[in-house]
Amino acid sequence: MGEKRIGVCNLCEAICGLELTIEGREVVGVRGNPADPLSRGHVCPKGVAIGDVYADPDRLRRPVRRVGEGAAARWEEIGWDEAFDLVADNLARVVGEHGADALGIYLGNPNAHSLGSLTHGSAMVKALRTRNRFSATSVDQLPHQLVAHLVFGHQLFLPVPDIDRTSWFLVVGGNPMASNGSLMTVPDFPRRVRDLRARGGRMIVLDPRRTETAKVADEHHFVRPGTDAWVLLAMLHVLTAEAAEAAEAAEAGEQTPTVASYVDGLETVVALVAPFTPERAEAMSGLPADEVRRLARELAAAESGVVYSRVGVSAGPWGTVCQWAVTCLNVLTGNLDRPGGAMFTTPAIDAVGTGLIGRGHHDAWRSRVRGLPETAGELPVAALREEIETPGDGQLRAMLTVAGNPVLSTPDGARLDRALRGLDFMAAVDIYVNETTRHADVILPPTTALERDHYDIVFHLLAVRDTARFTPAVFAKEPDQRHDWQIFREIALRTTARLDGKPPLRTRLRQRARLSASPTFLVGQLLRRGSSGVTLTKLRARPAGIDLGPLRGGQLPDRLPSRGKRVDLAPALVVEDVARLAAVTEPAGDGLLLIGRRHQRDCNSWMHNSERLTKGRARHQLLMNPADLADRSIADGSRVRVTSRVGSVEVEVAATDDLMPGVVSLPHGYGHAAEGVLMSRSRAVPGVSVNDLTDPERLDVSGNAALNAVPVEVTAAAPAAAPDSSLAATPRTTSGRGRP
Repeated sequence: MGEKRIGVCNLCEAICGLELTIEGREVVGVRGNPADPLSRGHVCPKGVAIGDVYADPDRLRRPVRRVGEGAAARWEEIGWDEAFDLVADNLARVVGEHGADALGIYLGNPNAHSLGSLTHGSAMVKALRTRNRFSATSVDQLPHQLVAHLVFGHQLFLPVPDIDRTSWFLVVGGNPMASNGSLMTVPDFPRRVRDLRARGGRMIVLDPRRTETAKVADEHHFVRPGTDAWVLLAMLHVLTAEAAEAAEAAEAGEQTPTVASYVDGLETVVALVAPFTPERAEAMSGLPADEVRRLARELAAAESGVVYSRVGVSAGPWGTVCQWAVTCLNVLTGNLDRPGGAMFTTPAIDAVGTGLIGRGHHDAWRSRVRGLPETAGELPVAALREEIETPGDGQLRAMLTVAGNPVLSTPDGARLDRALRGLDFMAAVDIYVNETTRHADVILPPTTALERDHYDIVFHLLAVRDTARFTPAVFAKEPDQRHDWQIFREIALRTTARLDGKPPLRTRLRQRARLSASPTFLVGQLLRRGSSGVTLTKLRARPAGIDLGPLRGGQLPDRLPSRGKRVDLAPALVVEDVARLAAVTEPAGDGLLLIGRRHQRDCNSWMHNSERLTKGRARHQLLMNPADLADRSIADGSRVRVTSRVGSVEVEVAATDDLMPGVVSLPHGYGHAAEGVLMSRSRAVPGVSVNDLTDPERLDVSGNAALNAVPVEVTAAAPAAAPDSSLAATPRTTSGRGRP
């Protein structure tokens, strides 16, 4: 029957508890753990496939280096010491010759899901001293973090919708039915929505696509991509104008809504939103003015209500303004820090209160080529390609990527793909040869989720209920494997030793001791610093997790991380961006606008070589409204050419009324390249990369890439030409060192 073990799925933010059936070193069964106090037995298809990653024949288990150049290049396994020295020698060489900023670092999304990355990865990045740091944050949630920093005083002091007690839930540009929640750790979202409806509550969705979440909502309204800001600001306009009218009628003399005494900037908010009428929102977004008014009034009148927005908004041209407006709506209606509203967690390990994750900053330095501001120590990844290609002092000449695939995940990926070939040196910490890491000279593969201890430092901070859970490794690592934290330690120690010479013995011992403490040891120390009473011993005794209860209201202002314990609703950066928005008087053009989408069986740019997840109906097509197809005389199911300012792709098109007219949609994470990639089964997965169309020039004020609302043209694809046999053996054009 196999041995039963408790596991955890760390593939997405839902952090679902698992019950695994193990035979030897094989996972033969996966189900949700009903005893888990947060996930309550829920598991999605990705969780069921957790063993596929561990057993994947495409996965690297030992270091490999590139041997040879061009079409003759191949991968060769090497020992760990040789691999570490090869990386350290070359990183130190590039930095020694060209300066610290000649090294670039890119951190992919899985870093937030790894305990070792959170405890040791940041220490490695700091040790390498470059300002050219990039991550997936700036193609995702950067506006959320910047607004939290500016308004509340810390980039991760993020309010979470109290979905389990709210009576009115507005979702703007989010799809938690597919994502299991994002910046809202909400496993078993379908059941929670049913519970919401059972207690008389309602969920309303605003989205240019009738998403999986929209289909289970009480209401769904189409909103033109990139125009959510006008809708949200118009809702604020209604709230502030009607509050002023009511106060005037009551002769109270008040001109603004009544809010908590620790909130500053309300008068500025009232002035900023005055020009954004519901009629103007209708002209820009397509959402009728009367619907805007009704939504604002329903939010204000609800017993408890909350507005939530996510990547459809944050990865748009006005992401920061949108996240600020959402915060203002929750504050002005009295729904911040109260049950059923937007609340703050009280985690057993408080990454905000302990300083484990810094409070953040903005515009402390800028990128070399375009002068883009950093946020929290990272530059917008949309600048990565130009920093590699543009000659001059500070040009990027070496890259270290960690669990990321920016060729598929960042704007104009095709051009970044070409730029990576020109680097002097590249190393990657990754378990796969993918579209990005195929350009590396060395790949250092860490253990996977089932082979390492796990505690969710970030996602307990963002969960809809306070819980704590520690999960020991299901399988012991093999002697010739390394955990990610051990890889980070060796890169940091060996590279800095080459750069700094031989520092004093005390310095070397202190640095090694700091980096040699295991993540599990550090979790125990961090738990002791908290006030929850949870210890590592208690968590080991209760592997399903400890329930700390529903989110607590009334925590503000005492828990505010801002130095004055104040909420600032009028930060200068946002005020200036709203003024810039006010100058936009009409929608941008009459053409088609491209948006992304995700599916519950997709995990960003990876796991497409899991047959369990890729089987069934194809989901790579361009989705398009039937009326838009008819206008262009394009047949449903035919191949089309999609063209943006930066590139073109060809893909099959599927007609659907789920898309607002004037909008087309491609999924994220597809377009796997066969050449130089070991992911054998991924070659059978059709599709193109949406990021061969997204534009690195289109940025939100935060520096987040505007991956949605991209202007495109769609035409029927030309018939495929017969292959020219004379070109069949022509090698791919290369640059730099002639990489394939």
